[in-house]
Amino acid sequence: MTKRTVTAVQSVKKTNSFWQPVSITKEADYKADVEVSVDSTKSYQTWMGFGGALTEAATYTLDQISVDKKESILKAYYDPKEGLGYTMSRLHIASCDFSLEHYDYIDENDESLDSFSIEHEEQWVLPALRRAQEIAGQPLTLVASPWSPSAWMKTNGERNHGGKLMKEYYSLWAKYIARYVKVMQEKGFEIEAVTVQNEPAATQVWDSCEYTAEEEKEMVKELANVFKTEDLNVKIIIWDHNRDLIFERADTVLKDDEANALVWGVGNHWYMSEDFEELSKVHDKYPEKHLIFTEGCIEGGVQLGAWNTGERYARNIIGDMNNWLEGFLDWNIVLDEKGGPNHVGNYCDAPIIVDTQSKDVHYNSSYYFIGHLSKYIRPGAVRVESDVNATDLSVVSFKNTDGSIATVLLNETEKAVTMTLTVNNEAVTVHLPEHSITTVMNEQA
Repeated sequence: MTKRTVTAVQSVKKTNSFWQPVSITKEADYKADVEVSVDSTKSYQTWMGFGGALTEAATYTLDQISVDKKESILKAYYDPKEGLGYTMSRLHIASCDFSLEHYDYIDENDESLDSFSIEHEEQWVLPALRRAQEIAGQPLTLVASPWSPSAWMKTNGERNHGGKLMKEYYSLWAKYIARYVKVMQEKGFEIEAVTVQNEPAATQVWDSCEYTAEEEKEMVKELANVFKTEDLNVKIIIWDHNRDLIFERADTVLKDDEANALVWGVGNHWYMSEDFEELSKVHDKYPEKHLIFTEGCIEGGVQLGAWNTGERYARNIIGDMNNWLEGFLDWNIVLDEKGGPNHVGNYCDAPIIVDTQSKDVHYNSSYYFIGHLSKYIRPGAVRVESDVNATDLSVVSFKNTDGSIATVLLNETEKAVTMTLTVNNEAVTVHLPEHSITTVMNEQA
Protein backbone atom coordinates (compact mmCIF):
# COMPACT_ATOMS: atom_id res chain seq x y z
CA MET A 1 0.00 0.00 0.00
CA THR A 2 1.35 3.44 -0.99
CA LYS A 3 2.17 5.68 1.95
CA ARG A 4 0.92 9.23 1.71
CA THR A 5 1.77 12.43 3.55
CA VAL A 6 -0.85 15.01 4.48
CA THR A 7 -0.01 18.71 4.75
CA ALA A 8 -2.11 21.86 4.86
CA VAL A 9 -1.93 25.63 4.49
CA GLN A 10 -4.47 28.01 5.96
CA SER A 11 -5.53 31.66 5.79
CA VAL A 12 -7.43 33.07 8.78
CA LYS A 13 -9.26 36.37 9.20
CA LYS A 14 -8.85 36.50 12.98
CA THR A 15 -5.05 36.56 12.76
CA ASN A 16 -4.91 38.15 9.31
CA SER A 17 -2.53 35.41 8.23
CA PHE A 18 -2.15 33.85 4.81
CA TRP A 19 -0.87 30.50 3.55
CA GLN A 20 0.36 29.45 6.98
CA PRO A 21 1.28 25.77 7.40
CA VAL A 22 -1.01 24.06 9.91
CA SER A 23 -0.68 20.76 11.71
CA ILE A 24 -2.79 17.82 10.65
CA THR A 25 -3.41 14.92 13.02
CA LYS A 26 -4.26 11.38 12.06
CA GLU A 27 -7.80 10.42 12.97
CA ALA A 28 -8.02 8.20 16.02
CA ASP A 29 -11.07 7.77 18.25
CA TYR A 30 -12.29 11.36 17.85
CA LYS A 31 -15.59 11.69 16.01
CA ALA A 32 -16.20 15.13 14.52
CA ASP A 33 -19.63 16.60 13.90
CA VAL A 34 -18.56 17.70 10.43
CA GLU A 35 -17.26 15.15 7.97
CA VAL A 36 -15.84 15.52 4.48
CA SER A 37 -15.29 12.44 2.37
CA VAL A 38 -13.19 12.40 -0.80
CA ASP A 39 -13.31 9.48 -3.24
CA SER A 40 -10.79 9.77 -6.07
CA THR A 41 -12.27 6.79 -7.91
CA LYS A 42 -15.20 9.00 -8.90
CA SER A 43 -13.99 11.66 -11.32
CA TYR A 44 -15.44 14.55 -13.29
CA GLN A 45 -13.93 17.35 -15.44
CA THR A 46 -10.28 18.04 -16.24
CA TRP A 47 -8.97 21.42 -15.11
CA MET A 48 -7.42 23.80 -17.68
CA GLY A 49 -5.89 26.33 -15.29
CA PHE A 50 -6.14 29.78 -13.72
CA GLY A 51 -5.38 33.21 -15.10
CA GLY A 52 -6.24 36.89 -15.16
CA ALA A 53 -6.79 39.66 -17.67
CA LEU A 54 -3.88 41.71 -18.96
CA THR A 55 -5.92 44.81 -19.71
CA GLU A 56 -4.50 48.14 -20.77
CA ALA A 57 -5.40 49.50 -17.32
CA ALA A 58 -3.51 46.70 -15.57
CA THR A 59 -0.41 46.85 -17.72
CA TYR A 60 -0.31 50.67 -17.72
CA THR A 61 -0.52 50.62 -13.92
CA LEU A 62 2.43 48.20 -13.77
CA ASP A 63 4.50 50.74 -15.69
CA GLN A 64 3.87 53.39 -13.02
CA ILE A 65 6.17 51.64 -10.53
CA SER A 66 9.81 50.53 -10.54
CA VAL A 67 10.98 47.70 -12.77
CA ASP A 68 11.71 45.60 -9.68
CA LYS A 69 8.21 46.02 -8.25
CA LYS A 70 6.61 45.32 -11.62
CA GLU A 71 8.71 42.16 -11.93
CA SER A 72 7.70 41.12 -8.43
CA ILE A 73 3.99 41.43 -9.27
CA LEU A 74 4.29 39.47 -12.51
CA LYS A 75 6.19 36.74 -10.67
CA ALA A 76 3.54 36.76 -7.94
CA TYR A 77 1.05 35.72 -10.61
CA TYR A 78 2.93 33.70 -13.22
CA ASP A 79 5.85 32.04 -11.44
CA PRO A 80 4.92 28.33 -11.34
CA LYS A 81 6.60 27.74 -7.97
CA GLU A 82 6.69 31.01 -6.03
CA GLY A 83 3.57 32.64 -7.49
CA LEU A 84 -0.02 31.69 -8.21
CA GLY A 85 1.06 29.59 -11.14
CA TYR A 86 -1.19 31.31 -13.68
CA THR A 87 -1.16 29.61 -17.08
CA MET A 88 -3.96 31.58 -18.75
CA SER A 89 -4.84 35.17 -19.61
CA ARG A 90 -7.67 37.16 -21.14
CA LEU A 91 -7.10 39.98 -23.61
CA HIS A 92 -9.48 42.62 -24.95
CA ILE A 93 -9.70 43.18 -28.71
CA ALA A 94 -9.37 46.98 -29.12
CA SER A 95 -10.56 49.17 -26.24
CA CYS A 96 -12.70 48.16 -23.27
CA ASP A 97 -13.76 50.09 -20.17
CA PHE A 98 -10.42 49.27 -18.56
CA SER A 99 -8.56 51.15 -21.28
CA LEU A 100 -7.24 54.67 -20.93
CA GLU A 101 -9.47 55.83 -23.79
CA HIS A 102 -11.36 54.54 -26.81
CA TYR A 103 -9.21 53.08 -29.57
CA ASP A 104 -9.68 50.92 -32.64
CA TYR A 105 -7.32 48.91 -34.84
CA ILE A 106 -8.54 50.38 -38.12
CA ASP A 107 -9.36 53.78 -39.56
CA GLU A 108 -12.97 54.87 -39.85
CA ASN A 109 -14.84 53.27 -42.76
CA ASP A 110 -11.88 51.09 -43.75
CA GLU A 111 -13.75 48.08 -45.10
CA SER A 112 -10.54 46.79 -46.67
CA LEU A 113 -8.85 46.46 -43.25
CA ASP A 114 -5.71 47.85 -44.90
CA SER A 115 -5.13 50.18 -41.96
CA PHE A 116 -5.34 47.36 -39.41
CA SER A 117 -2.67 47.63 -36.73
CA ILE A 118 -2.40 46.54 -33.10
CA GLU A 119 0.70 48.64 -32.41
CA HIS A 120 -1.32 50.44 -29.73
CA GLU A 121 -0.94 47.28 -27.64
CA GLU A 122 2.86 47.48 -27.84
CA GLN A 123 2.75 50.37 -25.37
CA TRP A 124 1.76 48.28 -22.35
CA VAL A 125 -0.20 45.07 -22.98
CA LEU A 126 2.14 43.05 -25.17
CA PRO A 127 5.39 43.78 -23.27
CA ALA A 128 3.68 42.62 -20.06
CA LEU A 129 2.32 39.54 -21.83
CA ARG A 130 5.78 38.66 -23.14
CA ARG A 131 7.31 38.89 -19.71
CA ALA A 132 4.45 36.95 -18.12
CA GLN A 133 5.05 34.09 -20.55
CA GLU A 134 8.77 34.13 -19.84
CA ILE A 135 8.10 33.88 -16.10
CA ALA A 136 5.53 31.12 -16.61
CA GLY A 137 8.07 29.23 -18.69
CA GLN A 138 5.48 28.39 -21.32
CA PRO A 139 3.02 30.07 -23.68
CA LEU A 140 -0.09 31.17 -21.82
CA THR A 141 -3.51 29.93 -22.90
CA LEU A 142 -4.97 33.15 -24.31
CA VAL A 143 -8.66 34.02 -24.59
CA ALA A 144 -9.49 37.21 -26.47
CA SER A 145 -12.78 39.14 -26.32
CA PRO A 146 -14.20 42.14 -28.19
CA TRP A 147 -16.08 44.80 -26.21
CA SER A 148 -17.35 46.65 -29.27
CA PRO A 149 -17.02 46.56 -33.04
CA SER A 150 -15.82 49.73 -34.78
CA ALA A 151 -18.30 52.52 -34.05
CA TRP A 152 -19.22 52.97 -37.72
CA MET A 153 -20.23 49.29 -37.98
CA LYS A 154 -22.89 49.73 -35.27
CA THR A 155 -26.47 50.88 -35.25
CA ASN A 156 -25.79 53.63 -32.71
CA GLY A 157 -22.58 54.87 -34.33
CA GLU A 158 -20.49 54.74 -31.13
CA ARG A 159 -18.48 52.25 -29.09
CA ASN A 160 -20.41 52.93 -25.88
CA HIS A 161 -24.06 52.39 -24.91
CA GLY A 162 -24.65 49.02 -26.51
CA GLY A 163 -26.06 49.27 -30.00
CA LYS A 164 -25.87 46.38 -32.43
CA LEU A 165 -23.49 45.26 -35.12
CA MET A 166 -25.24 46.01 -38.43
CA LYS A 167 -26.02 42.89 -40.43
CA GLU A 168 -24.01 44.02 -43.42
CA TYR A 169 -20.88 44.09 -41.28
CA TYR A 170 -21.07 40.61 -39.71
CA SER A 171 -18.58 39.19 -42.20
CA LEU A 172 -16.26 42.20 -42.00
CA TRP A 173 -16.25 42.10 -38.21
CA ALA A 174 -15.40 38.38 -38.30
CA LYS A 175 -12.51 39.17 -40.64
CA TYR A 176 -11.38 41.92 -38.22
CA ILE A 177 -11.22 39.42 -35.36
CA ALA A 178 -9.41 36.92 -37.57
CA ARG A 179 -6.90 39.64 -38.52
CA TYR A 180 -6.26 40.27 -34.83
CA VAL A 181 -5.56 36.56 -34.30
CA LYS A 182 -3.16 36.44 -37.27
CA VAL A 183 -1.26 39.57 -36.25
CA MET A 184 -0.93 38.22 -32.72
CA GLN A 185 0.51 35.03 -34.23
CA GLU A 186 3.04 37.12 -36.12
CA LYS A 187 4.04 38.68 -32.82
CA GLY A 188 4.52 35.25 -31.23
CA PHE A 189 1.21 34.87 -29.38
CA GLU A 190 -1.26 32.08 -30.08
CA ILE A 191 -4.89 32.96 -29.35
CA GLU A 192 -6.47 29.76 -28.11
CA ALA A 193 -10.05 31.00 -28.14
CA VAL A 194 -12.20 34.05 -28.78
CA THR A 195 -15.52 34.92 -27.26
CA VAL A 196 -18.13 36.28 -29.64
CA GLN A 197 -18.79 39.35 -27.49
CA ASN A 198 -18.17 40.46 -23.93
CA GLU A 199 -21.49 40.66 -22.07
CA PRO A 200 -23.77 40.62 -25.14
CA ALA A 201 -26.96 41.14 -23.11
CA ALA A 202 -25.85 44.42 -21.48
CA THR A 203 -26.09 48.02 -22.62
CA GLN A 204 -23.11 49.55 -20.86
CA VAL A 205 -22.02 53.18 -20.63
CA TRP A 206 -18.65 51.90 -21.85
CA ASP A 207 -17.61 49.88 -24.91
CA SER A 208 -20.40 47.37 -25.50
CA CYS A 209 -22.54 45.70 -28.15
CA GLU A 210 -25.78 43.74 -27.85
CA TYR A 211 -26.53 40.40 -29.47
CA THR A 212 -29.66 38.34 -29.07
CA ALA A 213 -29.08 34.58 -28.90
CA GLU A 214 -30.15 34.31 -32.53
CA GLU A 215 -27.73 37.05 -33.55
CA GLU A 216 -24.89 35.48 -31.60
CA LYS A 217 -25.64 32.18 -33.32
CA GLU A 218 -25.26 33.87 -36.71
CA MET A 219 -22.01 35.51 -35.60
CA VAL A 220 -20.67 32.10 -34.55
CA LYS A 221 -21.21 30.88 -38.10
CA GLU A 222 -19.53 33.96 -39.59
CA LEU A 223 -16.51 33.58 -37.32
CA ALA A 224 -16.18 29.87 -38.02
CA ASN A 225 -16.40 30.44 -41.76
CA VAL A 226 -13.71 33.13 -41.70
CA PHE A 227 -11.45 31.09 -39.40
CA LYS A 228 -11.75 28.17 -41.80
CA THR A 229 -10.99 30.36 -44.81
CA GLU A 230 -8.00 31.91 -43.04
CA ASP A 231 -6.81 28.47 -41.82
CA LEU A 232 -7.03 29.52 -38.19
CA ASN A 233 -7.53 26.94 -35.46
CA VAL A 234 -9.34 29.10 -32.91
CA LYS A 235 -11.98 27.92 -30.47
CA ILE A 236 -15.26 29.86 -30.22
CA ILE A 237 -16.81 30.64 -26.84
CA ILE A 238 -20.37 31.94 -26.57
CA TRP A 239 -22.23 33.97 -23.96
CA ASP A 240 -19.29 35.41 -21.94
CA HIS A 241 -21.80 36.89 -19.52
CA ASN A 242 -23.58 36.20 -16.22
CA ARG A 243 -24.30 32.66 -15.08
CA ASP A 244 -27.96 33.36 -14.19
CA LEU A 245 -28.93 33.23 -17.88
CA ILE A 246 -26.19 30.90 -19.09
CA PHE A 247 -28.41 27.89 -19.77
CA GLU A 248 -31.14 29.86 -21.53
CA ARG A 249 -28.59 31.52 -23.80
CA ALA A 250 -26.49 28.43 -24.47
CA ASP A 251 -29.52 26.29 -25.19
CA THR A 252 -30.82 28.70 -27.83
CA VAL A 253 -27.48 28.67 -29.67
CA LEU A 254 -26.50 25.04 -29.18
CA LYS A 255 -29.80 23.43 -30.17
CA ASP A 256 -28.97 24.65 -33.68
CA ASP A 257 -26.96 21.70 -35.05
CA GLU A 258 -24.77 23.82 -37.29
CA ALA A 259 -23.84 26.29 -34.55
CA ASN A 260 -23.42 23.47 -32.04
CA ALA A 261 -20.69 21.90 -34.14
CA LEU A 262 -18.81 25.21 -34.25
CA VAL A 263 -18.93 26.19 -30.57
CA TRP A 264 -16.18 24.94 -28.25
CA GLY A 265 -17.52 26.28 -24.99
CA VAL A 266 -19.59 28.67 -22.91
CA GLY A 267 -18.20 31.52 -20.79
CA ASN A 268 -19.71 32.86 -17.59
CA HIS A 269 -19.33 35.87 -15.26
CA TRP A 270 -20.35 36.07 -11.61
CA TYR A 271 -22.15 39.44 -11.43
CA MET A 272 -25.94 39.10 -10.71
CA SER A 273 -26.17 35.67 -9.08
CA GLU A 274 -24.49 32.67 -7.53
CA ASP A 275 -26.71 30.14 -9.27
CA PHE A 276 -23.84 27.70 -9.73
CA GLU A 277 -26.17 24.89 -10.75
CA GLU A 278 -26.92 26.77 -13.99
CA LEU A 279 -23.54 25.52 -15.24
CA SER A 280 -24.56 21.93 -14.56
CA LYS A 281 -27.71 22.48 -16.61
CA VAL A 282 -25.52 23.36 -19.59
CA HIS A 283 -23.23 20.41 -18.97
CA ASP A 284 -26.08 17.95 -18.51
CA LYS A 285 -27.65 18.82 -21.86
CA TYR A 286 -24.42 19.54 -23.75
CA PRO A 287 -21.72 17.49 -21.99
CA GLU A 288 -19.23 17.91 -24.82
CA LYS A 289 -19.13 21.70 -24.35
CA HIS A 290 -16.53 23.29 -22.12
CA LEU A 291 -17.39 25.70 -19.33
CA ILE A 292 -14.97 28.50 -18.51
CA PHE A 293 -15.17 31.47 -16.16
CA THR A 294 -14.16 34.45 -18.31
CA GLU A 295 -14.56 37.39 -15.92
CA GLY A 296 -15.27 38.36 -12.34
CA CYS A 297 -14.13 41.14 -10.04
CA ILE A 298 -15.18 43.10 -6.96
CA GLU A 299 -17.23 46.06 -8.15
CA GLY A 300 -17.35 49.56 -6.69
CA GLY A 301 -13.70 50.42 -6.29
CA VAL A 302 -10.79 49.37 -4.11
CA GLN A 303 -11.42 47.58 -0.80
CA LEU A 304 -7.99 47.30 0.80
CA GLY A 305 -7.84 44.84 3.67
CA ALA A 306 -11.32 43.39 3.12
CA TRP A 307 -11.72 39.69 3.92
CA ASN A 308 -15.14 39.14 2.35
CA THR A 309 -13.72 39.91 -1.09
CA GLY A 310 -11.42 36.89 -0.89
CA GLU A 311 -14.27 34.76 0.38
CA ARG A 312 -16.36 35.80 -2.61
CA TYR A 313 -13.60 34.61 -4.94
CA ALA A 314 -13.23 31.24 -3.23
CA ARG A 315 -16.98 30.66 -2.88
CA ASN A 316 -17.57 31.37 -6.56
CA ILE A 317 -14.64 29.36 -7.84
CA ILE A 318 -15.52 26.35 -5.70
CA GLY A 319 -19.22 26.64 -6.56
CA ASP A 320 -18.49 26.70 -10.28
CA MET A 321 -15.88 23.94 -10.03
CA ASN A 322 -18.46 21.68 -8.43
CA ASN A 323 -20.68 22.34 -11.45
CA TRP A 324 -18.24 21.40 -14.22
CA LEU A 325 -16.16 24.57 -14.62
CA GLU A 326 -12.85 23.87 -16.41
CA GLY A 327 -10.93 27.14 -16.13
CA PHE A 328 -10.94 30.43 -14.23
CA LEU A 329 -10.01 33.85 -15.63
CA ASP A 330 -9.98 36.71 -13.14
CA TRP A 331 -10.48 40.26 -14.43
CA ASN A 332 -7.68 42.87 -14.05
CA ILE A 333 -4.57 41.38 -12.44
CA VAL A 334 -3.71 44.78 -10.96
CA LEU A 335 -5.32 48.24 -10.68
CA ASP A 336 -4.37 51.62 -9.25
CA GLU A 337 -5.45 53.20 -5.95
CA LYS A 338 -8.81 54.26 -7.42
CA GLY A 339 -9.56 50.91 -8.98
CA GLY A 340 -8.68 52.05 -12.48
CA PRO A 341 -7.68 53.61 -14.73
CA ASN A 342 -11.04 53.32 -16.40
CA HIS A 343 -12.11 55.79 -19.07
CA VAL A 344 -15.72 55.92 -17.83
CA GLY A 345 -15.05 55.72 -14.09
CA ASN A 346 -16.23 52.11 -13.69
CA TYR A 347 -13.79 51.50 -10.83
CA CYS A 348 -13.29 48.01 -9.41
CA ASP A 349 -11.02 46.11 -7.06
CA ALA A 350 -8.24 43.69 -8.03
CA PRO A 351 -6.20 41.10 -6.13
CA ILE A 352 -3.20 43.43 -6.28
CA ILE A 353 -3.50 47.22 -5.97
CA VAL A 354 -0.72 49.67 -6.82
CA ASP A 355 -0.77 53.13 -5.26
CA THR A 356 0.68 55.13 -8.12
CA GLN A 357 1.32 58.10 -5.79
CA SER A 358 3.18 56.38 -2.95
CA LYS A 359 4.34 53.49 -5.20
CA ASP A 360 3.20 51.01 -2.55
CA VAL A 361 1.92 47.58 -3.61
CA HIS A 362 -1.02 46.04 -1.72
CA TYR A 363 -1.94 42.36 -1.85
CA ASN A 364 -5.64 41.89 -1.15
CA SER A 365 -7.16 38.80 0.46
CA SER A 366 -8.47 37.77 -2.96
CA TYR A 367 -4.89 37.18 -4.13
CA TYR A 368 -4.30 34.64 -1.36
CA PHE A 369 -7.72 33.02 -1.67
CA ILE A 370 -7.12 32.39 -5.38
CA GLY A 371 -3.75 30.92 -4.44
CA HIS A 372 -5.40 28.37 -2.15
CA LEU A 373 -6.77 26.89 -5.37
CA SER A 374 -4.37 27.84 -8.18
CA LYS A 375 -1.15 26.84 -6.40
CA TYR A 376 -2.43 23.37 -5.59
CA ILE A 377 -4.93 22.50 -8.33
CA ARG A 378 -2.76 22.42 -11.42
CA PRO A 379 -3.61 22.18 -15.14
CA GLY A 380 -4.56 18.62 -15.98
CA ALA A 381 -6.01 17.92 -12.53
CA VAL A 382 -9.30 16.03 -12.44
CA ARG A 383 -12.10 16.89 -10.04
CA VAL A 384 -13.00 13.99 -7.78
CA GLU A 385 -15.98 13.24 -5.58
CA SER A 386 -16.20 15.24 -2.34
CA ASP A 387 -19.12 15.13 0.07
CA VAL A 388 -19.68 17.26 3.18
CA ASN A 389 -22.42 16.85 5.78
CA ALA A 390 -22.66 20.60 6.46
CA THR A 391 -24.44 23.16 4.29
CA ASP A 392 -22.39 26.18 5.41
CA LEU A 393 -18.99 24.90 4.27
CA SER A 394 -17.70 24.94 0.69
CA VAL A 395 -15.49 22.03 -0.41
CA VAL A 396 -13.87 20.91 -3.64
CA SER A 397 -11.24 18.27 -4.37
CA PHE A 398 -8.99 17.59 -7.37
CA LYS A 399 -6.45 14.89 -8.19
CA ASN A 400 -3.36 16.29 -9.89
CA THR A 401 -1.38 14.52 -12.61
CA ASP A 402 1.33 13.62 -10.05
CA GLY A 403 -1.22 11.73 -7.98
CA SER A 404 -1.55 14.33 -5.23
CA ILE A 405 -5.04 15.21 -4.07
CA ALA A 406 -5.86 18.83 -3.18
CA THR A 407 -8.93 19.50 -1.06
CA VAL A 408 -9.97 23.11 -0.44
CA LEU A 409 -12.18 23.86 2.58
CA LEU A 410 -13.87 27.27 2.95
CA ASN A 411 -15.47 28.27 6.26
CA GLU A 412 -17.24 31.63 5.91
CA THR A 413 -19.13 31.32 9.19
CA GLU A 414 -18.57 32.95 12.59
CA LYS A 415 -17.97 29.53 14.14
CA ALA A 416 -14.79 27.46 14.20
CA VAL A 417 -15.19 23.85 13.07
CA THR A 418 -13.15 20.76 13.83
CA MET A 419 -13.82 18.21 11.14
CA THR A 420 -12.83 14.82 9.87
CA LEU A 421 -11.45 14.71 6.33
CA THR A 422 -11.38 11.27 4.81
CA VAL A 423 -9.48 10.85 1.54
CA ASN A 424 -9.79 7.37 0.07
CA ASN A 425 -10.46 5.86 3.51
CA GLU A 426 -7.54 7.67 5.18
CA ALA A 427 -8.89 10.03 7.84
CA VAL A 428 -7.34 13.12 9.41
CA THR A 429 -8.60 15.83 11.75
CA VAL A 430 -8.63 19.40 10.45
CA HIS A 431 -9.43 22.53 12.46
CA LEU A 432 -11.14 25.29 10.46
CA PRO A 433 -11.18 28.65 12.32
CA GLU A 434 -14.05 31.04 11.68
CA HIS A 435 -13.67 32.89 8.38
CA SER A 436 -10.84 30.76 7.06
CA ILE A 437 -9.80 28.83 4.00
CA THR A 438 -7.67 25.69 4.20
CA THR A 439 -6.01 23.62 1.49
CA VAL A 440 -5.13 20.05 2.43
CA MET A 441 -2.65 18.15 0.25
CA ASN A 442 -2.63 14.37 0.26
CA GLU A 443 0.56 13.29 -1.48
CA GLN A 444 2.57 10.16 -2.05
CA ALA A 445 5.40 9.98 0.46
